Amino acid sequence: MIKSEILVPLLNANEPEARLIGVHIQDGQFVEKSILLFTIETTKATSDIESPQAGFIHILAKEGETLPVGARLAVLTDTAQEPFETQPAHPAAAAKGGSRITKPARALAEALGLDLTRLPTDRLVTEEIVRQFSGATKKIAIELPPTDKPRILIYGAGGHAKSVMEIVIQNNVYSIAGIVDDDQRLAGKQVLGIPVLGTRDLLAELSKQGVHLAANGVGGIIDIGVRVRIFEQLERAGFTFPVLVHPRATVEPSAKVNEGVQVFANAYVGAEAVLHPRCMVNTNAVVSHDCEIGAYTHIAPGALLAGHVHVGERTLVGMGVTTTIGIKIGSGVRIGNGAIVLADVPDKMVIQAGRFWVGKAE
Repeated sequence: MIKSEILVPLLNANEPEARLIGVHIQDGQFVEKSILLFTIETTKATSDIESPQAGFIHILAKEGETLPVGARLAVLTDTAQEPFETQPAHPAAAAKGGSRITKPARALAEALGLDLTRLPTDRLVTEEIVRQFSGATKKIAIELPPTDKPRILIYGAGGHAKSVMEIVIQNNVYSIAGIVDDDQRLAGKQVLGIPVLGTRDLLAELSKQGVHLAANGVGGIIDIGVRVRIFEQLERAGFTFPVLVHPRATVEPSAKVNEGVQVFANAYVGAEAVLHPRCMVNTNAVVSHDCEIGAYTHIAPGALLAGHVHVGERTLVGMGVTTTIGIKIGSGVRIGNGAIVLADVPDKMVIQAGRFWVGKAE
């Protein structure tokens, strides 16, 4: 018997659909009331959907789908095996009229200088669609000063990028060729004395000029998928990613640190720990002996991981989180700041800030 239906809400009276951009739980998982289930997006807003009550959840929609208001995202039942009518969520029908574009997609289109009238009008325009319609890259001349060090490009001009640049500057191994940022308004400005060359349109030209190394300066604390997509964009443009370790960080000689990993000031990586590609260990975080951190995962400032803790891919372990020894944290997990984790965490679980996790619903 169905206890409750989770439906696509009406966020904007003028928009009859929304895009499902985040699924934060696993199908069949037991969830407590108010736990984060889904994130949806319209052209005007992004909204989280929480569980209206406790129960076993059965997911009926797929991440990335655009769905009409009122469509079923999921249902809750009393038991994990309880039968229910499996009416799926239906993708939204094509809409008529002008372009409808999400806020992130509009910002990207403006950064790329894309004429919005070129965008399709029969669907909700997302960042992916903007990239498909972005067209040929602009030909912009770049003159790089001579250097006897390998050049490295910084992607991003925000706070995380500043921390990355400090690592590069203090290690004095690479010469920073410049900064690329999706906000075209920053072109010509400087961050820590390093020029912002322009947007991602410049990647091919920089590669031609011999810049083949890059550092991802986007932290992805809100959406780790943004950081992943930037790595993929840079990789397609021919860039590779060196290991960057702050001189005030401690990485034991027996630890294995893979390409693209970033380890920030005062962090500690213990004996025989494994840091998989493109993960990061942020300021003052501790990754103890024999830990394993998955690709793209972010261990936030001040997090304390006891020995033999394994963390999956694309997971965020928030600021000040502490764990007990030997637990496994899944992929796609978000652990809020200050949480205490005492048991294994399944994939895509969201643990609220300041909570205790003991292996059952919070």
